[in-house]
Amino acid sequence: MSAPPDVESLRLLVLVGELGSLGRAAGELGITQPSASKRLSALERRLGLPLVDRTRRGSRLTADGQVVAGRAQRVLDELDALMTSVEAQRGRFDATLRIAASMTVAEHLVPEWISELCTTHPDLHVGLRVTNSEHVPELLHGGEAEIGFIESPRVPRGLHSRTVATDRLLVVVAPTHPWARRRSALTTRELAATPLVVRERGSGTRVALEQALRRAGAEEARPVLELGSATAVRGAVIAGTGPAVISELAVRTDVADGRLVPVRVEGVELRRSLRAVWPAGRSLVGPAADLLTLASRPR
Repeated sequence: MSAPPDVESLRLLVLVGELGSLGRAAGELGITQPSASKRLSALERRLGLPLVDRTRRGSRLTADGQVVAGRAQRVLDELDALMTSVEAQRGRFDATLRIAASMTVAEHLVPEWISELCTTHPDLHVGLRVTNSEHVPELLHGGEAEIGFIESPRVPRGLHSRTVATDRLLVVVAPTHPWARRRSALTTRELAATPLVVRERGSGTRVALEQALRRAGAEEARPVLELGSATAVRGAVIAGTGPAVISELAVRTDVADGRLVPVRVEGVELRRSLRAVWPAGRSLVGPAADLLTLASRPR
């Protein structure tokens, strides 16, 4: 026997035994009687056993056919149980989405994406882990999230990525800071030589700033204060602690209301890509794939 019989042939055999008619068994499966007859003949050849006696009064299983049909029924029962289990697992998967996102993306972009996603997936439960860009890959590789979002300049190893937005970093100061009245642009060296309010190491914003200064030939900016969120950074700048380089997304309202003043800088590129990431070798499916589509849509 070169290969095991196909499932539908076994199902046909079982139905012939139950119904005593090849025609009725074919009807149950939605196939024609000639097709059913050919399928049974092929099954008999494959197994090397006579399975069905065909008479004018109908069709009945031979002794060998009854043995095979009994075992086939157990195979079919196990297969049905398998598919029921898979459907249950798929239902739980389709109802849950775990996201890991850097703080800037989590605070200013992900909520809108989730809101749109939930309009098409009303029963979806979403879990969002907010962390810095450095830790997002750990959550993905550890199976704690299906999709992540980072603001780091480089994509970590072992991850697929897609750019979903472009962000601009702004140098901002309080209205009382001398730079707020400055007419000329800051030089890169001036920025690098000034103690700044910065995010913690591993933050995508801080990594982007350090790399931008390095590309411009300047030294790493010295921190006057390290904080764990963009909200804390903007609060410190508003309080007059010092300048900061921060995402435009995080301070757009403060700039519009005059609580913070943006300062022009020449000689350094402060734009960056915001990316969706997921484990290499794994395709996004279900709600995770739908979220990626939403996030990638031009706005």
